[in-house]
Amino acid sequence: MQIFITGGSGYIGRSTIQALTGHGIGVRALARSEHAARIVSDLGATPVAGALTDTDVLREAARGADGVIHLGADNSEGAADVDRAAAEALQDGVGSGPYVHTGGVWVYGDTDGVVDEDAPLSPPRITAWRGENEKRVLARAATGEHPVVVMPGLVYGRSGGLTQAFFVEPGRTAGAVPCIGDGSNHWALVHVDDIAELYVLALNAPAGSVYAGAGGQNLPLSDITRALSHAAGCPGSIETLTLDESVRRMGPIAEAFALDQQFSGARARRELGWTPTRIDALAELAQG
Repeated sequence: MQIFITGGSGYIGRSTIQALTGHGIGVRALARSEHAARIVSDLGATPVAGALTDTDVLREAARGADGVIHLGADNSEGAADVDRAAAEALQDGVGSGPYVHTGGVWVYGDTDGVVDEDAPLSPPRITAWRGENEKRVLARAATGEHPVVVMPGLVYGRSGGLTQAFFVEPGRTAGAVPCIGDGSNHWALVHVDDIAELYVLALNAPAGSVYAGAGGQNLPLSDITRALSHAAGCPGSIETLTLDESVRRMGPIAEAFALDQQFSGARARRELGWTPTRIDALAELAQG
C-alpha cells in the first residue's frame, strides 16, 4: 500500500508517517521546502515538492496513491478556501480510494458532559469555517468515493503541540502558566502517537465515517495548567486570565481553549479497534 500525506513534516504528520511505515505502508509526503523534504525523508517517506495551493501537484500525487491522509493546514486568512481546494484536488485524484480528512473537535463548541460525534456543532470563530468544508468532503461518499473525517482532540506529547506553544513557553517567560478563567472547563486530550494510529486505522473505515480522535482523557484545565507549570519550570505558579485578557494575549484561539469539552472516542474504539495507550496526560505534560 502506498499513501500520500500532506502536512507530513508537521507535528501530527511526523508521528503519522512513523505509524504508517511501522505498519509496512509506503509513504509519499508533500514538502513545500528543502527543510520539510529532509524531515519526511528522515522519517522514511518520499518527498513530493509542492504546497497546499499546488492543486495540480496534489491531484497527481493522489492519483498515484492507494489512499490519502490530508493533515496539511494553511494559517492565512484564506485558510478555508485553501483547505477546500486542496481537499477537492486530493479527492479528485484518489477517486474511490480512501481519503482521510482532518477536522477537529473544537467545531462542537461546549459539550454537555461527555458526547460523541453526533453532538450539535457550535464552533468558535477560529474553526467556524470547518463545518462546511467537512460537509463537502463527506458528500462525496454518495458518489462512490471514500471520504473519512478524523477530528482530533487537543493533541499533546513529544514536547510539542498547542499546549507547548501557548502555555508552556509563555509560562517560562512570565514565570507563570496562563489559565483561562477558573480552570473548571475540560479539554479532550489525545496523545500525538495515539492520534497517528487513528489516522492509519481510518484508511480502512467505512466511507462517510466521522471519528472524534479523543482518548477519553477529559481533564479540567486547572489540572492541566498545574502540570504545565512544572514543564515551564515554575511549579504551581498559575496566572488566572479572563477570556478577554486571554484573547488579547493569544488571539481568537483563546476562545477555543476556553471551551468545556468532553468526548468518549468510543466510536473509533468500537468500529476500528483504536486503543489509545498513552493515557497519563498529566504526567507527560508535567515532564514537558
